[in-house]
Amino acid sequence: MKHSKLLMLALGTLTISLADAQDSVTVADYARAESRLGYNTSSLVSNAIIGKAVWQPDSRGFWYTKYAPNGTKMYVTVNLDKQEKTETNQKDEPSKMSRFNRGSKPSVASPDGKKRAYIDNYNLWVEDVDTHAKKQLTFDGIKNFGYATDNAGWKHSNAPILRWSPDSKKITTFQLDERNVGDMYLVTTKVGHPVLESWKYPLPGDSVVAMLHRVVIDIDNGSMVRFQMQPDFHRGTLSDDIASSGTFDDIDWNPNGSELAFVSTSRDHKNEKFRIANTTNGSIREVFEEAVASQFESGRNAINWRYLPATNEIIWYSERDNWGHLYLYDAKTGKLKSQITKGDWLVADLIKVDEKNRKLYFTAAGLQKENPYFQSFCSIDFSGKNFKNLTPETGTHQITLSPDQTSFIDQYSKPNVAPIALVRKLDGGKVMDLEKADLSRLEATGWKAPTPVKLKAGDGVTDVYGLFFQPSNIVAGKKYPIIDYIYPGPQGGSVGSWAFNASRNDNGALAELGIYVLVLEGTSNPYRSKSYHDMSYGNMSINTLPDQVAAIRQLSSSYAIDTTKVGIWGHSGGGFATACAMFKYPDFFKVGISESGNHDNRNYEDDWGERYNGLAENVDYASQANQLYAKNLKGKLLIAHGLMDDNVPPYNAFLVIEALQKANKDYDLIVFPNSPHGYGEYTYYMMRRRWDYFVQNLLEKKHPKEYLLGTKK
Repeated sequence: MKHSKLLMLALGTLTISLADAQDSVTVADYARAESRLGYNTSSLVSNAIIGKAVWQPDSRGFWYTKYAPNGTKMYVTVNLDKQEKTETNQKDEPSKMSRFNRGSKPSVASPDGKKRAYIDNYNLWVEDVDTHAKKQLTFDGIKNFGYATDNAGWKHSNAPILRWSPDSKKITTFQLDERNVGDMYLVTTKVGHPVLESWKYPLPGDSVVAMLHRVVIDIDNGSMVRFQMQPDFHRGTLSDDIASSGTFDDIDWNPNGSELAFVSTSRDHKNEKFRIANTTNGSIREVFEEAVASQFESGRNAINWRYLPATNEIIWYSERDNWGHLYLYDAKTGKLKSQITKGDWLVADLIKVDEKNRKLYFTAAGLQKENPYFQSFCSIDFSGKNFKNLTPETGTHQITLSPDQTSFIDQYSKPNVAPIALVRKLDGGKVMDLEKADLSRLEATGWKAPTPVKLKAGDGVTDVYGLFFQPSNIVAGKKYPIIDYIYPGPQGGSVGSWAFNASRNDNGALAELGIYVLVLEGTSNPYRSKSYHDMSYGNMSINTLPDQVAAIRQLSSSYAIDTTKVGIWGHSGGGFATACAMFKYPDFFKVGISESGNHDNRNYEDDWGERYNGLAENVDYASQANQLYAKNLKGKLLIAHGLMDDNVPPYNAFLVIEALQKANKDYDLIVFPNSPHGYGEYTYYMMRRRWDYFVQNLLEKKHPKEYLLGTKK
């Protein structure tokens, strides 16, 4: 009898222990998930070029880094004349530091390398690099009306925004008028009196926004010529910043600096004016203009227009036939001469213009049937003839052109196929093989690549593409929750690069915890047709959510997905989309983590909203604000924000929080008192809290207490 009681007690204890184990995600589970993060996976990929190769100035060779099969980081030099590679330990890598950035003020070097330009007390100066002699170029710059000011609302620094003439004798820049622009305020958290930070940050609908007064300055005599025109809006053809490339965008000098071609963009990005300025007297010649119904873009990662003064021609980029293509204009008459590229695909980035041979080289998306996001490197004559795909292999190609522009390094891959690298001539002919990546060490850990998926959008017609991450230990007959990682753009998308990457955020890590993860490029994301990109124009609160819901439902017919347990998370625009999903689809999305969301675009900087949504006078911004729908919340929502976020100010989150409180809704909150838009040193803390939140509320299990991420164990 006594033994029977002891046995029953033991069996009961064992049952409780087994139940507890089934209801818990262990430290070992978190450690396995952590093994899928970038700092643990990158060194397990052998023989893949890390980042970009660096060409020697004479174009006769280059160097790059990689991990050898034994895990050692190696420095590889390539001699193209001999077609030889030499591998040494990484410690022999030469310094890449420029003489212009060793402790100096933020400055811009002249093309000849003899001078640098910088801002001091709202005015522009130049310094001789050798003698350190300084010369003041402007004298009337004042606070909020300074020269070369770098301020796009969400971006502000002391770096000067300007463009040197090719002969290093002139500078074109602007005096930025922000005198009556509204301010943004943030307050630090510290012991003692807090510090109030303020800067100019215009909002959609503001009557006054930042304006550019364009000028040209002669360095030798110090004379300044103001352009004879009204001030331009602080707008660019590529993005919501006139310095997206790190220098003054939409500028093209003629060789001797006597003329300057530029593009003026309207406040709503619907009108582009191509102009040529006489830099001696500031007179402006109107060449042509293009108007669009939604918003104009000149390319994807680079501005794709060029001024060709030698032949009085202009290469122009337009989506007028629903695809991003190149056109040839007469710079004297402003008349269209011909369309250069055509077809149901787009030019992404114009890489090289060969004026002598009248040939263009560019990256293109949409040429490969397998995936429209895969990029190829192509060439074509100015006439539109002799189109050639220089990189015919399937996959997305990353190109690094040599300084003399006669050859290029081509590294191509897919999200689930390791990269191959080689050197090609500019005509596409192979020079030599470089590397073929080996994933054997990575795969030995149990790592699996994401599965590329092709699905239908919310309209049931449009094709959408994404990546699907699966748990490594799926049990037959069991269903698993799914997490939707979202970034709705529309200037970018959830997937980002379609090149191979051993780790994409923590998507693979979350899958290791026993959850499917979907990363989907929804409608209105770029690299597709103009009509595709404009699907949410005028209502960004669509947030690609109909596509996300439709995609998950389609996947559930092929995979063991529990559609009663759907989670979603995103950062910035993804934070906006996540809260929107929880409020507008409360019966579908059950757990959400909204990080740094721009929940009301009336509270986000003017240019981004006015570009992709339209002017406030023409669009109902108020109806798109998340706080209006907070009362619909049914599931579990975690809101996170940095209180020193100068990109998406934290008041966006506070509006939603206040609405939740008024509606008597429960929510969870994490604040980072002194963090900006990204969480800096607290990035992995937020990641761990994200795992905890999904484990507790989506898996409905216990999680390890205060597991430490971001540190090599």
